Amino acid sequence: MRRTRSPWGAVAGKRRYWRTVGQPEGIVSEQDTDHHFVHRSTIPTMHFQPSLPRLPIPKLEDTINRYLAAQKPLLNDEQYRNTEKIAREFENGEGKFIHRDLLEHDRINKHTSYISEPWYDMYLSARDPIVFNSNPFIALNPDPKPGYNNQIVRATNLVVSSLKFLNSLKNDYLRPDIYYVNRKWGQSKIFKHFIRILPPTLSWYGAYLVNAYPLDMSQYKFLFNSTRIPNLSKDTLFTSEFARHLLVMRNGHLYVFEVLDPFGNILHPSEIQAHLTQIIHDADRLPGFELSYLTTEERNVWATLRQQLIQKGNAESLKKIDSAVFCLCLDKTPQQDELELTHSFLHGYGFNRWFDKSFSLIVTSDGTAGINFEHSWGDGVAVLRFINEVYRDSTDHPALVPEASPAIFVAACDKLEFTMGHTITSAINAARIKFDEKRKQLCVKSFRYEKFGKQFAVNQKLSPDAVFQLGCQMAIYRHYGKLLPSYEACSTAAFKHGRTETIRPTSVYTRKCTVAFIDERGKHSIEDMRNMIDDCSKYHRRLQLEGSFPGRRPGHHYILQRQHAYQAPLSQGFDRHLFALKYLVQRRGGRIPNFYNDEAYKSINHIIISTSTLSSPAIHHGGFGPVVPDGFGIGYNVFDTWIGCIITSYLEDDLDGLLKCLEYTLNDILDVLEGRRLT
Repeated sequence: MRRTRSPWGAVAGKRRYWRTVGQPEGIVSEQDTDHHFVHRSTIPTMHFQPSLPRLPIPKLEDTINRYLAAQKPLLNDEQYRNTEKIAREFENGEGKFIHRDLLEHDRINKHTSYISEPWYDMYLSARDPIVFNSNPFIALNPDPKPGYNNQIVRATNLVVSSLKFLNSLKNDYLRPDIYYVNRKWGQSKIFKHFIRILPPTLSWYGAYLVNAYPLDMSQYKFLFNSTRIPNLSKDTLFTSEFARHLLVMRNGHLYVFEVLDPFGNILHPSEIQAHLTQIIHDADRLPGFELSYLTTEERNVWATLRQQLIQKGNAESLKKIDSAVFCLCLDKTPQQDELELTHSFLHGYGFNRWFDKSFSLIVTSDGTAGINFEHSWGDGVAVLRFINEVYRDSTDHPALVPEASPAIFVAACDKLEFTMGHTITSAINAARIKFDEKRKQLCVKSFRYEKFGKQFAVNQKLSPDAVFQLGCQMAIYRHYGKLLPSYEACSTAAFKHGRTETIRPTSVYTRKCTVAFIDERGKHSIEDMRNMIDDCSKYHRRLQLEGSFPGRRPGHHYILQRQHAYQAPLSQGFDRHLFALKYLVQRRGGRIPNFYNDEAYKSINHIIISTSTLSSPAIHHGGFGPVVPDGFGIGYNVFDTWIGCIITSYLEDDLDGLLKCLEYTLNDILDVLEGRRLT
């Protein structure tokens, strides 16, 4: 490895770390601001982990019944009879014995959940490039204060707040994730001190007595200092416990500098500002070969090339990348609109991202900020919690004001250099060409429907989420002439090492409603059609309850206020159970049962419509790529007065047609809800 000092390193002075005494010039003065933590929780962060309930394994009979219910609207009568026959044979034959083995495996592995290992393996064994196929993005709202969206100012403030979050997490000061039925009671000192004195092995039960439901936080350990390492056949997750440096990317160049001292003190904001300023000046043009393109490659290809890099003496530089607290990407160009922003945060131009990092904080030249995160280590729960805390802290208690001057002298900043050779440089060129082709093929569209939103749906006593999902089902049917396999994720974080479960929005209720609106248009009364919408909403709510629990969506941290009573977590979807049964057979080298070779099973798991939603005051929007080549990735939000979504696909014509159909069907739903007969 060749390591060069940046030009400003020659005049470096002693590092200044941000201590809690005094108030240095250029720093906002807030009496309640803690310079090293986003907050200090009375209840320790991991207090509930030992007593969290375990993820239940559904009864096989219930799983098969739910599976068949999901297949019913997708198959004709003959196809359904055949699939039902195959499913019942599995339930009463091979499936019974595999299910028994899964229960036994779960019984002797009480430290985790039955889905944890299979789910990690699924992600880490996937060989497709993770950009486009796996990594999602979340775009943050601008800082509301004038002048604070300068690139360096905002990047510095977000970095400092991120480090404060890290310190809170490491020191057990971060508030535990808890679903409160009564938010006010949960915030009371009596509750906090009562829970704190309980032993960790009993703490969950104490919270349960007052209708508070702690959530699993095991994924948080991978949030910082973590990277997905490519290996042949299956990748690994690497986490460093001791590294204190930040990785910064600019124009494809990679820099590292320490941002924490051994005691967790954060580098003075003016020094962080100075480092970022000089990195921008130093990286004024692209390198000869942008190594980061290799992270966009097929995983086996990247694994082979990484080994070659190590053999050429680059191990220390790669270790600095892998162990960095996180990656900060300083992009050179501003974002003109929502579509350009989506392209930038989802994949960028490839050369200024290290897609293997657990997450990358991206800040553009106009101060627009967002997160791109690697998905194998966890789900949106931890990422959204991080975003919410960092956005709040950086806007309420900014470390740096716009008029602040950077430090005159800063310690040396390492610019990482690599020894490559012809094989590596040729591979970088090949990766760049493939990435550019894929980037050009991906189509992104935004959709904004302003005639109604969450408030209207709630006033109609409907689930806003169910209304949007029904609109999607109708749009699919109108565009394709049939319903297609659809996916909506929900979190099972109420259980130890829970991940996600699948909600299947396509149901016999959405099919009946869709046929009435499209094929039998004008044949039903307004009252009948309104009742069909109600049935769809109620059934969708039931699916949410079975899959997870009320109000929790993938990534939702803040409690959603509902008018219904809280029901206990159920985690009774069918997808994860069937997946775990198949995984158990594969791991033991057994014959895959006929059930999994049924074309109907393969079809329902070829997800054409993949949807996810995030809602937070910190978030502008989010998105992800389609999960199959002929599919659509829909990241949506139902706001108070409007509905918005970002849709990705490789099928531009179909995408345009689907969006037109979506607007048409939402207009139809609105007409019925307002009592207007369809014509």
